[in-house]
Amino acid sequence: MNSSAPVALVTNVTGFCGQPAAEALAAEDFTVVCHDPDFADPAAREAYASAHPVLQPATAREPQALVGEVLAAHGRLDVLVNNDVYPAIRARVEAAALDDLRASLESLVVAPFALTAAAVPVMKERGQGKIIFVTSGTALRGLSNYSMYCAARGSANALVVSLARELARHNIQVNAIAPNFVENPTYFSAKVLDDEQARAKILSQIPLGRLGKPGEAGALVAFLAGPGSDFITGRVLPLDGGWA
Repeated sequence: MNSSAPVALVTNVTGFCGQPAAEALAAEDFTVVCHDPDFADPAAREAYASAHPVLQPATAREPQALVGEVLAAHGRLDVLVNNDVYPAIRARVEAAALDDLRASLESLVVAPFALTAAAVPVMKERGQGKIIFVTSGTALRGLSNYSMYCAARGSANALVVSLARELARHNIQVNAIAPNFVENPTYFSAKVLDDEQARAKILSQIPLGRLGKPGEAGALVAFLAGPGSDFITGRVLPLDGGWA
């Protein structure tokens, strides 16, 4: 089925900034296809579809199959949002496990690289496209004892800059938002922030003196997905209240 509406694919939709990104894109009249590891469970997939009727959960897991599923259903893919998640593991460098570093890189660099590689030929054929990475402001400033996480997020930021140059002649814009201190279910959940002492410590680090709202992340993704960003590429945009 072909659709006249632009089509966006959002990964890991139940984590990090996935849900606000999907909702913001839907509000801008995108057809939004959502992918999440939880959707391998039919019950979880059906529950999500019931709770979010304007969003469409996808079932394929491998990058080529996932892009193929989007094309089979909608005939196009205009925007890819690589909303990648992996725990920020705290460890001194001498105590860090290399397996944890490899797993961080696999989830935060290799996985979005593979999905981007699957999506790019479709966008090249159409002569346009938008690829948006959701990374982290931690890679812009660095955090003691989080070198594995910062290295992986920094690699994703470098990938954005390189891909932007490679794909510019095909009218494909590649950008990233780099959140930190934005309320989200993965890193700054309500459960984490319910501790008043911990919350006060977090807020003391943010120049604007407050946490970011999920909708602010979604709005930035929607801007980068829309025509207003056609002359912006290769940018990593902090969303952190001035922290980085």
